[in-house]
Amino acid sequence: MATIEISHLKKIYPNAKEATIKDANLAINDKEFIVLVGPSGCGKSTLLRMIAGLEDITDGELKIDEQRMNEFSPKDRDIAMVFQNYALYPHMTVFENMAFGLKLRKVPKKEIKEKVEKVAEILGITHLLDRRPKDMSGGQRQRVAIGRAIVRNPKVFLFDEPLSNLDAALRVQMRSEIKKLHKQLEATIVYVTHDQIEAMTMGDRIVVLKDGNVMQFDTPMNLFNNPTNKFVAGFIGSPSMNFLEGKILVEEEAKFISKDLEFSIPKDMQPSMKSYEGKSVYFGFRPEYIYDKAIENQKRLSQTMMALVENVEPIGSESFVYFRFKGNPKELFCFRSNSEHQYKVDEEIEIGVDIDRLRFFDKETEERVF
Repeated sequence: MATIEISHLKKIYPNAKEATIKDANLAINDKEFIVLVGPSGCGKSTLLRMIAGLEDITDGELKIDEQRMNEFSPKDRDIAMVFQNYALYPHMTVFENMAFGLKLRKVPKKEIKEKVEKVAEILGITHLLDRRPKDMSGGQRQRVAIGRAIVRNPKVFLFDEPLSNLDAALRVQMRSEIKKLHKQLEATIVYVTHDQIEAMTMGDRIVVLKDGNVMQFDTPMNLFNNPTNKFVAGFIGSPSMNFLEGKILVEEEAKFISKDLEFSIPKDMQPSMKSYEGKSVYFGFRPEYIYDKAIENQKRLSQTMMALVENVEPIGSESFVYFRFKGNPKELFCFRSNSEHQYKVDEEIEIGVDIDRLRFFDKETEERVF
């Protein structure tokens, strides 16, 4: 398939006050499944369209298989794109939709038939080849749109939020099918979504974007466990990471102090945190790594903290427990709990954070300190 190199890529629309894409740098390996994720308006679809050639590049360089593509038209880049709205021709049958690109390339009819039938079998849509888009469900139309891309056997597949029009159950099914296809085709795929769970479950690596900036490009678990800044830490994960503002005080040892709580920094963090004496930081702690001391005594916990239960949301085998620290009625935090333990509103509990999972971020730069 293909490698993709993006060097100092920038996109500025006419009359825009600032760039939509600001100095993007990415190196995508052959056969990788890369996901672009971020909030609405962060530039992920714009970046995908620049790779496709549907948006001009203001500055920087795009290479596919080490060949500069900036000046190439979309048809000459050997890519295939699957759109959010499927973009099927309503007057054509499934077979005709899938064969259309091959006909434009003047591929022999016999070869077209063989390719379309083979891809239809892979996607389980052979029985739909004579139907038109209006006679199919959303999931079936999405398979046809994917099939139309596959029959061309391009160097790169680009997906622009292809599952956003499907219901929740079908989205889960299609995620699995697209990942299976990726393995079968050994393809290079760049996939855009606003859904961070979709990104985490599908991508070999993920590009997290914010306001046109690449915030972090990493594996799903590194994004979750080792975010490089506060934005990534808060965006990746559901429920998102909890943050508490405070300061670092150094006496005999470094401590984190806020209006809600005070605790000693673990020994292995001391050297890093002592340089932050007197500075404001955010203490970050994920819902997955908070434990009730009364029911969990096997974990190596930080100094425990007293909290008041505000609300409980059962979600099956787990519950999301929302709480406040005593003396601070404004900020609400969350942790995951086994649903077997029934918490009550206004119940006072003693909680601790897994000592290996403490995270701190500089308040001014929002970059991770430790």
